[in-house]
Amino acid sequence: MGFQQTFKALSDTTRREILDLLKSGTLSAGEIGNHFDMTGATISHHLNILKDANLITAEKQGKYIYYELNLSVFEEIIGWFQTFKEDK
Repeated sequence: MGFQQTFKALSDTTRREILDLLKSGTLSAGEIGNHFDMTGATISHHLNILKDANLITAEKQGKYIYYELNLSVFEEIIGWFQTFKEDK
């Protein structure tokens, strides 16, 4: 995993808010966009950055794309952080 890409994606407030929304479950791009006062293109840009960082996954169902958290990446990040607590 590329930590640099992951942390860059996490550095933006809007992207962190999108991740918070996805904690409750899978949402379509439109449902995510309804929570923000910005264009669909801007939301799509943020979703693509999160997807490129493997923080979310996307699945097309009919004419909609649904997004959900990729928890394995979060587990990897948490595991890496925990190495700093371990006694050596």
